[in-house]
Amino acid sequence: MSNLSRLSEFILFGLSSRSEDQKPLFSLFLIIYLVTLMGNLLIILAIHCDPQLQNPMYFFLSILSFADICYTTVIVPKMLVNFLSEKKTISYAECLTQMYFFLVFGNIDSYLLAAMAIDRYVAICIPFHYVTVMNHRCCVWLVAFSITFSYLHSLLHVLLVNRLTFCASNVIHHFFCDVNPVLKLSCSSTFVNEVVSMTEGLTSVMAPFICIIISYLRIFTAVLKIPSAAGKLKAFSTCSSHLTVVTLFYGSISYVYIQPLSSYTVKDRIATINYTVLTSMLNPFIYSLRNKDMKRGLEKLINKIRYQMGKFSSTKV
Repeated sequence: MSNLSRLSEFILFGLSSRSEDQKPLFSLFLIIYLVTLMGNLLIILAIHCDPQLQNPMYFFLSILSFADICYTTVIVPKMLVNFLSEKKTISYAECLTQMYFFLVFGNIDSYLLAAMAIDRYVAICIPFHYVTVMNHRCCVWLVAFSITFSYLHSLLHVLLVNRLTFCASNVIHHFFCDVNPVLKLSCSSTFVNEVVSMTEGLTSVMAPFICIIISYLRIFTAVLKIPSAAGKLKAFSTCSSHLTVVTLFYGSISYVYIQPLSSYTVKDRIATINYTVLTSMLNPFIYSLRNKDMKRGLEKLINKIRYQMGKFSSTKV
């Protein structure tokens, strides 16, 4: 590797180079980050504390919420620091570490969404076998596979980036160390990286997406056979939240990554915000607003927190 890749640091261009934009952007993303943490933490606590939410669907949702917290934490805190810094730098090792965990938690999100689609398919299409098929062991294995594969997949891509040399500009035209913007800085051949990205990378992203598509095609076929309109509406309502999240997540990912490296532009930075920051913030709202059980669980949790705070205040007095 060249001296730059060994010793130096990269400069993160960010979302804007204008100094007057930095403080407003800092305030905006700080609010988004705090809402993301609070919303996903409430989802996790509500599921953990409510016995009626102890089923596979909410087990996957709690893991998804935890992954979303980690996903945004990999990116947003460094963004916030850079908004208020004169030198928007990131060391080479820190850049690769950020890239690695960004890929890890992004892939975990993807595979958890597929696991949730499988859960909905079993619940709607073969409900009498739901308890035996989606047992605790099966759920644990699905989560374990999601995590293990994501770690190995991410390691492959980071190792391939690490073999490159960087001898020209060290300015990353992005707000974090994503693979494509870093590859554009390399003065060595990125052919292997691009081939792996378009084969193994695309396969790892499309595999869960295809699983989701197949699951929902079978779900829609089963729902259309339900004679009553009320029954159809109830079946569709159990899937609407998940479908909304899948559309937001995969829509923006497809826009950014299914294109040649040379065409990576500023529009991709804006699209990346959607699946790295906004989706993680919106997930708790999407899953709670359309789900009566989740609403009830959150109400019980909030009432419990209020009771404990009231009890603590009275004891202090």
